[in-house]
Amino acid sequence: MPADSIIFLSVLFPLQSFQGSQGRAYLFNSVVNVGCGPAEERVLLTGLHAVADIYCENCKTTLGWKYEHAFESSQKYKEGKFIIELAHMIKDNGWD
Repeated sequence: MPADSIIFLSVLFPLQSFQGSQGRAYLFNSVVNVGCGPAEERVLLTGLHAVADIYCENCKTTLGWKYEHAFESSQKYKEGKFIIELAHMIKDNGWD
């Protein structure tokens, strides 16, 4: 695997339905080879959250976001976790 590839660590939460800006997305406990932008408050499908966009350290493509803070108690389990959109997990650029 190339050193500039994104490596997803941890377990997907496939029983939960997540929607990213470009379609289906998955929740991860941790990721590597990504940078994190500044946190901002956004109203998502599940309510108000403070999130920070995450991007590929190599190509700077925005991949999803990190949940910094959930304002609703039912959403607290997302804090510190990462959403990666499926559109950014599909190999379509010729990686070996």
